[in-house]
Amino acid sequence: MKMIFWLLALFAAAVAVTLTAKNITGHASLSMPPYQLELPLNEFIVAALAAFLVFYVLVRFILGVFGYSKKHRHKKMDEMLLSGLKAYFEDDFAKAQKNAAAALNLADSSTAKAISAVIAARSAQKLGDIGSRDRYINTAISQAPDEKSLCLAAKTEFQLSQGQHQEALASLQSLYTEGGLQSSAVLRLELQAQQQAGHWDAVIELAKMLEKRPSIDKTEIRQLKHAAQIENIKAKATDLQTLNRYWQHIPPSEKMDSKLCAAATRAYISLDNCAMANQIIEQNIPYTWNDELIELYSSCLGNHVSRQIECAEVWLRAQPNNAQLLLTLGRLCTYCELWGKAQNYLEASLSVAPGHKAHFALAQLHEKLGKHELAMNHYNKGLELTLQHLK
Repeated sequence: MKMIFWLLALFAAAVAVTLTAKNITGHASLSMPPYQLELPLNEFIVAALAAFLVFYVLVRFILGVFGYSKKHRHKKMDEMLLSGLKAYFEDDFAKAQKNAAAALNLADSSTAKAISAVIAARSAQKLGDIGSRDRYINTAISQAPDEKSLCLAAKTEFQLSQGQHQEALASLQSLYTEGGLQSSAVLRLELQAQQQAGHWDAVIELAKMLEKRPSIDKTEIRQLKHAAQIENIKAKATDLQTLNRYWQHIPPSEKMDSKLCAAATRAYISLDNCAMANQIIEQNIPYTWNDELIELYSSCLGNHVSRQIECAEVWLRAQPNNAQLLLTLGRLCTYCELWGKAQNYLEASLSVAPGHKAHFALAQLHEKLGKHELAMNHYNKGLELTLQHLK
């Protein structure tokens, strides 16, 4: 409608100029050697207006065709991208890859190119088409530099899925060179890469950073940090000084965690430092009564077993029906050759909760006392319970 009004206005102007031109005398001369053209001035004005009108209409027509083509291209790209997304969420990965790849070819903005490439790459990943997956991502990285973070994050995820943690860390490093605050998703990818690499100090630092983010599941991150601390203790069990420094660095509140204490106890036992192992147990048991720690109390025996027996008997007053504590006391007394007390504790443990470990401990005790028939009886019962446990 707007164009019609413009045309009417131009025609009206042309008519007005034509009528005016009738009263104009004179000539217009156009010289273009070797040609020369002379026209009455009124005819020249009319011809110029007509040429302008034709030129205007032609330009508008060309621009309209170009605009329609561009609009049609955008519409087609949107259709293919949405169709690819829909197919991806419906697990139709072949269709998702095909439509997203078509959207990638039609897209002319960095955001559209990056999103299309990532959908196509993820679909190719699901189909096991690794070559196409990498080609889509590399295309997006080169053609959509403004959305490099999205593409590199997807590339890192693919590398981690194949256990390529070194390559993943290299991809993340190229992402970090861009600067700025990294998203929680990127930090989680680095955490996963550091886990695969066994860099537990880095995992703990990343977990602390993620714990401060408002959109993160705090419970999950604490569990990841806790698991990393346990793995870190295991990794540092090759050197006593290194282990001591790390254990002293852990906050006292975290040292009350029984699984963490069990890992530290085992690490110190592996380094033949029974004093420190038993100290950790003694500080933790009155608060947690953890069976794993109670059992470990009889795993590292030295010159102070009598004191250990006294300490365990104090615990027994608070936990008289603790089968694991009775078993541990039986083992400690057996080591000190307190045969009567050892047998009483082991039999008491079996009366509370029959277990194969108590039967085997009693069998070994009877063997030392020369009671082979009783020993064989307990070995058989222990083996029977073991087989039941394996079923």
